[in-house]
Amino acid sequence: MDKKKLVILGSTGSVGTQTLDIIGDQDRFKVVALACYSQIDKMIQQAEKFKPQLLVVFDESLEKDLFEASRHLEVEVASGMQGLIKAATLESADVVLTSVVGNIGLLPTVRAIEAGKDIALANKETLVTAGSLIMSLAKKNKVKILPVDSEHSAIFQCLQGENTNEIDEILLTASGGAFRNETKASIRDLPASAALKHPNWSMGQKITIDSATLMNKGLELIEAKWLFDVEPSQIKVLVHPQSVIHSMVRFKDQSVMAQLGNPDMRLPIIYALDYPKRYPNQLAPLQFDEMMTLTFDSPDLDRFPCLKIAIEAINKGGIMPTIMNAANEVLVYAYLENKIKFYDISDYITLIMDKFENIFEPTLEDILSVDQEVRRLTNQLVKEKGLS
Repeated sequence: MDKKKLVILGSTGSVGTQTLDIIGDQDRFKVVALACYSQIDKMIQQAEKFKPQLLVVFDESLEKDLFEASRHLEVEVASGMQGLIKAATLESADVVLTSVVGNIGLLPTVRAIEAGKDIALANKETLVTAGSLIMSLAKKNKVKILPVDSEHSAIFQCLQGENTNEIDEILLTASGGAFRNETKASIRDLPASAALKHPNWSMGQKITIDSATLMNKGLELIEAKWLFDVEPSQIKVLVHPQSVIHSMVRFKDQSVMAQLGNPDMRLPIIYALDYPKRYPNQLAPLQFDEMMTLTFDSPDLDRFPCLKIAIEAINKGGIMPTIMNAANEVLVYAYLENKIKFYDISDYITLIMDKFENIFEPTLEDILSVDQEVRRLTNQLVKEKGLS
């Protein structure tokens, strides 16, 4: 059996490390390229085990350090956006796993699709900012977009063999994040360190904060609109604290299909990489006789206004999701650095969105340009209004 050749963009992050963990004891895969933002030492350790042909560090100032650190390996070295694109378009690659954080994943994903590579997509911002462009490009180049998020993987699995025209609604489940049981008054002053204590999932810092604000679910709602070709009004968010049902699809005949599993990202990762096949693995099985009650509730948009903002952004369409995403990304890191408070995230996103006229059919150049301008204005806003 020919090995499936993988490029992993974001190999030192949460999804990247879990990917290497789940494929580590399999002989079905060959890693041909690894890319990280700055964690060179960790990527070198990965390279020593998986022996890729290319290593990329996004921080260009670290390229020389990476070159020196990788001298004992037979490996090529690159850096920056051009390095990510080089990895994403590697001739030997079959699948590109995009698990970098933020909008830096957009351009490499576009170039990978143009090069005919299937995409295992764990980078939310790609579809949030450029969903129409990405899906039409994938269709044109006959490329598969394989969702890695547990929720989108669940929906994707529920739709196997089904007609998407028969979808009534998608039921997108949310854990509720670290502040699920807190009052609005108490949330107001809670620091990022508290928001990072997710009750169910082990994830990177940015996505964990997004989970606490419910922006993560807003981003996923926008992704689901593009991935499954449905209207935003057909996607309903349900808070499901146990994170056992990863999402559901209700069909027009009122039958509901759900995908269940332990809250372990390695399951949707390996499903995407092996698609359309399934193989045995060492993941813990879901034990129904040990399961507690499964509960569901509607999200509280007053306590978690970011979800409402995301719904408004996709309903407006055009460049608005790009603006929202870029502002949110800057503000999440400002919150992590204790420069702003929790509700400043949603308040400042609204302020920034109000500064822009919509562009209803943005080009890739429009998206990249507006993204940079939003980041500049949001950083300026944090500097002016943030905590002293």
